[in-house]
Parts: sequence; C-alpha cells; structure tokens
Amino acid sequence: MDSFKALLVDDEEDLVSTLVERLGYRGIEAEYALDGYSALAILQEKKFDVIVLDLKLPGMDGIEILEQIKQLDPHVPVLLITGHGSPVEENQEKPENAYDYLIKPINLETLIAKMREAVHSK
Repeated sequence: MDSFKALLVDDEEDLVSTLVERLGYRGIEAEYALDGYSALAILQEKKFDVIVLDLKLPGMDGIEILEQIKQLDPHVPVLLITGHGSPVEENQEKPENAYDYLIKPINLETLIAKMREAVHSK
C-alpha cells in the first residue's frame, strides 16, 4: 500500500496543517484535529490507515485519546509524538497499544517512513 489515509492530532495548528499539506504533495491523504474530542468525532465518521497523535493536548491527554481510539478501531496503528524532554524520551516504555513514538521536531521523511512501516504492519 503506497497510498494511505492518515489522521494527525496535534494542538499546534501551524505545524499540523503544514504536515497535512506536505503529506498531500506526496500522495498521502491526511486530515488533522487540534484536540482529542475533535479527533474522536472524526474517527466516528471515517477510517484511517494510521494515526499520528501528540501526547500533550488540551482537555484530554494523548494516552486517554489513544485508549479511546483503540476502542473505536483496535487495529489502527497509532504513532505517538512528543516534545523534547518528555518522559517517553527519557527511556520510559511506550504504551502497549501504541505502534511507536517520534520526538519533535519531526523530520518529514522520518515521519513518512514510520507511517508506512506502521501501515504495512497491520
């Protein structure tokens, strides 16, 4: 599967909207949500091949959202993204139901490679 659908969930609108645009240039259909509630509403209506989820979000944190995503679609791979200096970066284990995690700032080619890997792992 060379083309796939991705949902990016991050409260940094400039970052996430730019990522969606740049993914589109590479043939990847992507959408974004700025918080967990919006992401879950989108997931009620649409299916995605991979989800990229920030750990620190307003209202509901990434771990809470991850659990709810897995209730909606247990098989969708979820990549967590986290800011520099977060607990995940400091060698804590990633949550069991997350595919992997990436550290911000995100390199676009690394993100795409990890997303493809996750999609092919299903």
